[in-house]
Order: sequence, then C-alpha cells, then structure tokens
Amino acid sequence: MDIKLIGVVGAGQMGQGIAQVAAQSGFSVLIADQNLAAATQGVDKIKAQLEKAVQKQKISADEMNRTMSALKGVNALGDLKDCDLVIEAVSENIELKKKIWRELDTSVKASALFATNTSSISITELAAATKRPSQFAGMHFMNPVPVMKLVEGIRAIQTSTETFSTIRTAAEKMGKTFVEARDIPGFAVNRILMPMINEAVYALYEGIASAEDIDISMKLGTNQPMGPLTLADFIGLDTCLAIMDVLHQGLGDSKYRACPLLKQYVAAGWLGKKSGRGFYTYG
Repeated sequence: MDIKLIGVVGAGQMGQGIAQVAAQSGFSVLIADQNLAAATQGVDKIKAQLEKAVQKQKISADEMNRTMSALKGVNALGDLKDCDLVIEAVSENIELKKKIWRELDTSVKASALFATNTSSISITELAAATKRPSQFAGMHFMNPVPVMKLVEGIRAIQTSTETFSTIRTAAEKMGKTFVEARDIPGFAVNRILMPMINEAVYALYEGIASAEDIDISMKLGTNQPMGPLTLADFIGLDTCLAIMDVLHQGLGDSKYRACPLLKQYVAAGWLGKKSGRGFYTYG
C-alpha cells in the first residue's frame, strides 16, 4: 500500500513530533485533537519549532514552508476519513485509546492502516477494538520525535505481514531506524528503561544518594547522556508510573512494582518538566 496521507490523533508533544517528521518526509498530514482549536494549537507549536530550526540554520526557510504547507489541523476524527494511515498519539489510557479507535474504525476508509504510539499497552487488545485488526500495529516513536532516530514496531497477533511491512516503510521514509519487538508489556525499550528509572527513584527514596548525585553517577559511570531522574522528569512522571503499572499488572512480578515515592510525586502533581516540578524544579 502506498501511504500518501497520514492522520495524527493527538496534538500534544508526541503528536506534534510525529506530524512534523511525517510532513518533513513528504507525507501530507492531518492533525486531529478534541477540537479544531486544539489541533490548530498543535500546528502552531510545530511552526514555532521549525522557526527556531531556521534561526539556528538547521533547516532552510523553504523547507519550513514546505513542511507547514503539508500540515493541517482538522475539527474532528471524522475528518481523517481519507487517510491512508492513522497514527494515534494520545495519553497512556487504554479506555481512551479504545474509544478513539472504535470511532476511527467507523469513519476512516476501509483500506486505511492504523498504528498506535503507545509505549506499553497491548497492541493486540487495541487491535481487537477495531473491525480491521489485521491492519493494526504499534509504532512507538521516541521523544523528542524530530531528534530520536528509533521507531519500535510491534505486531499484534492479528497484524498482517503486509500491514507491518507498510508500517516499516513509512517509518523508514521518515528517516527512522525501525526495530521489531514482541507484543509483551513494555515491548523492548520500556521493559529495560522503566525498571532502571524506577530503581533510581528507589535509590532516592531509600536515601542512597541525592537526585543530583544519582544522575551524575549514571552519566559519568555508565556514559548515559542524561541521568535517569532527569530523563524521568523529561518523560513525565505520570507516564513513567503508568508504564510501571502496565508492567506490574501484565507480568505479575514484584520487581516491576512502582516506587512509593514515584506514586507520591504523581499524586502531588509533580509530574516533571511539564508541570514545573519533578525530581528537579524548572522555571
């Protein structure tokens, strides 16, 4: 299948990033959110990011204009009816995702492929919420999407070979390296990453070291570009907690139990960089 028109559901940080790289790669892109105002706000934020890139001479003004001409915010999910591929990038809430996919299933053309950007939720379960499970797959982009080169591809047990091949081709056209992971809680990346972050939170919780020293130790001792607590703040502590809960519930092993301090921070609304406070304070 030749993908030309991509619909992106969710105009938040991840949706913006996916829409931007898709438009920069030659796809036409429609962005949908709760309403046209929210979708338009997402488009405006993409434009602001591209303007910064032009100022830093990372891209040309012509490239920015071409990208923006390929992007359009729409009023509702029904406006994605002619898309060849729809990528959903809303928050890690399985019931919300199922609701969106049921609505898309009734409005988007029968030949369209569906992909979810979930970082941990069962692709098989989401595919089963539609009447086209063989045309459904996981496309786990990394944050920030324009910078990170990886897309983790996940087959539902229902996903056809043709669908997965087309998803891979679309990701590679976006300049991404595509890796395949099984549909097991956390897939590959978060199965490894989130327990490491959770263990760093436990180290802070148990007073083993300060947040700063934990991060310095991991950066200088293991050559990571940023410490695990800084990374957690960047990801969002609510997202980290949601993924740990999926791992714990799905795998049933106590080693995936979320640290009480992580739960407490989320309950306090200390969600990381996006809220102004997490393990660190942001201006």
